[in-house]
Amino acid sequence: MAVSPESLPEKPLDFRAPPPSPIASGRRSCVTNDDVLTEFLEHSLRVPDLILPDKVFPRQKFIENPPSIDFQSLRSMQSDAVSKLLDSIATIGCFQLVNYGVPIEFINSTMATAGGVFGVSSEKRAAVTRSPEKPYGFEEVHGEEEENEFSEEFVWCRDESLKQEMEGVWPLGYSKFSEKIETLMLDMEKVAEKILQVVRENSERKSMNGNCMEQEQENVGSVCYLYRHCRDVPADSSSLRYDVIRMLIRGVDFSHALCLHICDGASEFHVYSKKGWVSFTPDKDAIVITAGDQIQAFGGGQLKHVIGRPIFKTDQKEDCISMAVLYSPPSITSSSSSITYIPEKGKTISLRQQFMIAIFLTLLYHFLVYVYKKI
Repeated sequence: MAVSPESLPEKPLDFRAPPPSPIASGRRSCVTNDDVLTEFLEHSLRVPDLILPDKVFPRQKFIENPPSIDFQSLRSMQSDAVSKLLDSIATIGCFQLVNYGVPIEFINSTMATAGGVFGVSSEKRAAVTRSPEKPYGFEEVHGEEEENEFSEEFVWCRDESLKQEMEGVWPLGYSKFSEKIETLMLDMEKVAEKILQVVRENSERKSMNGNCMEQEQENVGSVCYLYRHCRDVPADSSSLRYDVIRMLIRGVDFSHALCLHICDGASEFHVYSKKGWVSFTPDKDAIVITAGDQIQAFGGGQLKHVIGRPIFKTDQKEDCISMAVLYSPPSITSSSSSITYIPEKGKTISLRQQFMIAIFLTLLYHFLVYVYKKI
């Protein structure tokens, strides 16, 4: 019996188109296409070499040395010294101080003793390494950053935890080290206290912002940064640019009014701010004082907040030690022996954050332009 097409059960057609061939049409072989694909991926994934424009990465400018102000003249409130002080802070954010009453022999002796802290082995340093919860101790570096590191850093403060940890890793030398640092810190704090008093009494905006500093500084104490500058630092501009980027990104972790830099023998002193990067040669036996964020807040923005950094050239016969004392007024410091670590408030965008955002946007722009041209 013949079966008509109409009597067959209807089945849905299961038709699938073959997948597209990975081999392009034409006479090219699979190997040729692989080479083309590989070359395309290599060019697409390669990050182009970028040069930051000057508006993002400021050029270094050499300036005349800031005025060397006699501390005894400030103590007697001589108008010329006070005028130089305020003008220097308002224009470049720093000045030099001489005749401040601390014997240079004692300073040299303290710096020599302080250098011993960098003799602690790397294995023992791990127990006293800085962290967000522990702002004192050694600065931790890794990998390529360690190769490019031109100085070592140690942060000292009046904290019992630091004393206990350091006596565990450096039992023979820390007691003498801490005693000398404490004595020098007290001398520097007396100097800074008088300078801050002069600024408060002579600032034009003191009536409007007189309580600003007290509100910003609660529970913040003075801190001491110690640096060992390596003698084999290259003097080329690329190394200096690396140092600038590192300083701007790290910034300063502690809010402060003044920073007193003891850096005798430095060949240059660099001053970084959001408006530029200037440098000068500090005078012999003078300390360089830079203005902190609390000074800027107190002056209503009229006084300049900067970050300072001494530079020691390669002709030094041995590693050099420098010190930076970050001072906050003792009248509003916590009475306890421990120091409170306060990060920057979220209401304002810090200099470090502005710099990182500028670099990110510049890199993103150049990358998008590069990809657009390749498409």
